[in-house]
Amino acid sequence: MKVLGRIEEFITAVALAFMTILTFANVISRYVFHASFSFSEEITSYLFVLLSLMGTSIAAKNKAHLGLTILTDHVSAPVAKVLHIISYIIALIFSFAILYYGVLMVISQYQLGQRTAAMAWPEWIYGSFVPIGAFFITVRFAELLIKEIKSDPHHPEEVIDNANPENTVEEAKTK
Repeated sequence: MKVLGRIEEFITAVALAFMTILTFANVISRYVFHASFSFSEEITSYLFVLLSLMGTSIAAKNKAHLGLTILTDHVSAPVAKVLHIISYIIALIFSFAILYYGVLMVISQYQLGQRTAAMAWPEWIYGSFVPIGAFFITVRFAELLIKEIKSDPHHPEEVIDNANPENTVEEAKTK
């Protein structure tokens, strides 16, 4: 899934760069021309939604989401594995729900011909950021679930390397 990772990184970099440039230009415009761009808040707000969802996907890929280990630290490895599987299933269901309802939202925005307030662009363009981001999140949690199911809780060499989640720790050592 390296292609998916490259797409995630590209979308994230472009969104962050565009937000930064637009916000900086708006600040300069306010100080130099005493007027701001009316559309900058709208665009940066929607890009922030996309950036947040893509960041969630990247964090899932790297197993970097916050988690409470109070239970898994005090149970056997097989029970911890079951708890991890349950948590990934819940995350997968939640992200799929965001994807599903995001698609329904975009369809509704398109059918109703909704427009944005500042630029009067079709709302579905920005609305599509939700299902796009949720798609990446869903794929990443599905990957984690599959890896967790396939892993052997009694062999730590099969634990996924957080620095490079596409490799196991043993594969990372050989590189």
